[in-house]
Amino acid sequence: MNAVILGVLLMLGLTLFRINVIVAMTVSAMAAGLVSGLDLKTTLNAFNDGLSGGAEIALSYAMLGGFAVAISKSGLTQILAQKLLKLVNANDAQGSTFLSMFIMVIILACSIASQNLVPVHIAFIPILIPPLLVVLNKLTIDRRAIACILTFGLATSYMVLPYGFGGIYLYSILHKNLVDNGLALAKLDVPHAMIIPALGMLIGLLVAVFITYRKKRTYEVSHQMQSQTTTLPEGKEATKVMIVGGAAVLASLIAQNISGSMILGGLVGVMIFSLFGIVKWEQNSDVFSKGVAMMAMIGFIMISAQGFAAVMKATGDVASLVASCADFVGDNKPLAAAMILLVGLLITMGIGSSFSTVPIIATLFVPLSLEVGFSAMATAALVGTAGALGDAGSPASDSTLGPTSGLNADGQHDHIWDSVVPTFIHFNIPLLGFGWIAAMVL
Repeated sequence: MNAVILGVLLMLGLTLFRINVIVAMTVSAMAAGLVSGLDLKTTLNAFNDGLSGGAEIALSYAMLGGFAVAISKSGLTQILAQKLLKLVNANDAQGSTFLSMFIMVIILACSIASQNLVPVHIAFIPILIPPLLVVLNKLTIDRRAIACILTFGLATSYMVLPYGFGGIYLYSILHKNLVDNGLALAKLDVPHAMIIPALGMLIGLLVAVFITYRKKRTYEVSHQMQSQTTTLPEGKEATKVMIVGGAAVLASLIAQNISGSMILGGLVGVMIFSLFGIVKWEQNSDVFSKGVAMMAMIGFIMISAQGFAAVMKATGDVASLVASCADFVGDNKPLAAAMILLVGLLITMGIGSSFSTVPIIATLFVPLSLEVGFSAMATAALVGTAGALGDAGSPASDSTLGPTSGLNADGQHDHIWDSVVPTFIHFNIPLLGFGWIAAMVL
């Protein structure tokens, strides 16, 4: 059996049975390496070599966790949450519905802006979402809908909007790899090729928010959240917290935007809170300790994902998987499009990053697409969609780990069943369909 298919399916199967994601990735990587013919030592070496690639990401998450804890200690987000709660309590059912929609729109706007306008990626989630949980609980909003909203903004915006991370994906990665592999295509045509697949993502979002997760869902109010809402700053102290907190968030975003480092962004935010006395100097150690604890699982998953991806590449079975597909489809364009998308789904779910997947699949799929007879636009849509597929539904993707890091702040949002499964169903399935349509009509 192909080692890549075995590794990805085993990893997904173990996580669905609630095996820890890190354990599932490690076991699946070992199994895939051995099945491919690598000995245990070579497999372990490949896995260990890959781990180093996730160190910067893990530290970035930890630093952002410290920033989120500093904001929480300052009382800034609790003040904002209390103001929203007053609006909830003052409104009737119709007013609460409007407020729910308003909050969802704000979260969606922040998510899209984090990719294109202010490219901070998932850095805003552990800052924005945890303090809103008490409001979401009061409004009985299903957090799976919020997870879908966040993932839609994180994934769809880079697929079709050529700014920020979208410019990197569409121009620096997708277009470059298409051209390097022999496809004649103007740079500005790439976003147009991705419009139809993006429509599939939009339909998935509307189904998730207005149909699948429309019903109310009740969550418990944790003791931590209760305690936070009872010791809020008042009067001048509250005004100071609001001003310093706003300045810290803004400075953090600017620092990250200029430097390209989430680590520096989180550090700048924490230091501003400390310099102005909102968070005491002696509490700094506690802030970072709690931040690391809050984001540790996410960070270790990202590190493990790098090791898993390294083993998948070391097996050499990605190329053989594509070659088998080419032999199977012949010159059948509809079948070829379906196989390309399915293989892209498998590879991306294993690697966990569409940005890392495109260079791999472009080398293999562009010649196949040209041989079968797809147009340049159809080929761009196929490769771009195949790269993005799986980003939404992978247990190791930023697009699912980010939402979980915020929505599970009180321990009531399961990563697999509340983030991964909902986003896989509502985004990967329509993306498969609309990616196939794009290949047929372009």
